[in-house]
Amino acid sequence: MSERATTVEGVRRTNLGEVLRLVHHGGPRSRAVITAETGLNRSTVSDLVARLAAAGLVREHDPDPTRRVGRPSPIVAPSPDVVAIGVNPEIDAIEIGAVSLGGAVRLRERVPASTPDVAEVVEVVARVVAAWRADALKDCRIVGAGVAVPGLVRAEDGLVRFAPHLDWHDADIAGPLAEALGLAVVVGNDASYGARAERLFGAAREHGDVVYLNGGASGIGGGLVLHGQLIGGEGGYAGGWGQTAASLTDAADRRVDGGVLEDEVNRARLVRAAGLTAPDDAELERALTASDDARVEAARQRRILAATLGNAVNVLNPSIIVLGGFLGSLREIDREGFDDEVRARALAASAERLELASAALGADRLLIGAADAALQRLLSDPLG
Repeated sequence: MSERATTVEGVRRTNLGEVLRLVHHGGPRSRAVITAETGLNRSTVSDLVARLAAAGLVREHDPDPTRRVGRPSPIVAPSPDVVAIGVNPEIDAIEIGAVSLGGAVRLRERVPASTPDVAEVVEVVARVVAAWRADALKDCRIVGAGVAVPGLVRAEDGLVRFAPHLDWHDADIAGPLAEALGLAVVVGNDASYGARAERLFGAAREHGDVVYLNGGASGIGGGLVLHGQLIGGEGGYAGGWGQTAASLTDAADRRVDGGVLEDEVNRARLVRAAGLTAPDDAELERALTASDDARVEAARQRRILAATLGNAVNVLNPSIIVLGGFLGSLREIDREGFDDEVRARALAASAERLELASAALGADRLLIGAADAALQRLLSDPLG
């Protein structure tokens, strides 16, 4: 093949990926809008869309006839039958989801487990996905899987260096899971994947500078987006908010001498105060104002969390802070009061345009983020 032909094919593949990424992250849009957003001409966009449709990656349909002005342009939408598997192992359960192009969770299952090891996670995920393939996903194309791990994950190869609450040390889950599923597997930190999902599909969709904190059964992690780029750090370990020193405004709020943030702002403490055993996030959120013990503990944790976020505002000057998991539940008790407290703890100039939000994707955020990471190979080369 000539150098020019190779170059032309490379440009075509790049453009195919750009169009598919637009409809995946941005939602259905007309050919005319795609033409405007990509800067490509109409005939090129028409050819690219036809190629993607022939590959089963997008579908076209007529626009809403009630909004038709002039010559209608077909609407291009991501195919719901192209999916990736998202996995989130936690100390109390293994969650699995099938996420379509476009970020919609098509199926999800939560399998109770107690501090599962890699072998148990692989066995559970393989069993669930096999059942889906035989039934609900039998007509779908599964392109990969992503695993959101509550721990330090090496960016270069997905090795879980340390997941303290799962007791995983230098654990390879990508290899065994890829063999069990027959799919390419990517692995990343759960909170980083949560940040990815909220930035692309959720509360931070319109923001380029984002601080995201995720609160789960294993502790607190986070993600950081600066100028639209997810920041992973030198080895991929950035975002360890839970291991930072707890910011206390009242010494009486301390429960652990020398404790870090996740020792003080802690899901297990809330669960005990609420008198529950193994609640999901929705059940816990409902219980946080149901008893005096729960209210007192939630108020203590809110004070510490607000002070910590005030520091984050001063250092990073984000346009939005998004709170996922039980951290979002703490905010939901009194959103206005909590947001005002965070702003009061920050420099006025840094906080003047700050927004705060609870994760818009709820319990699906980690599965969506992990699945989106698994879709990147397809988005980079849709016909490869």
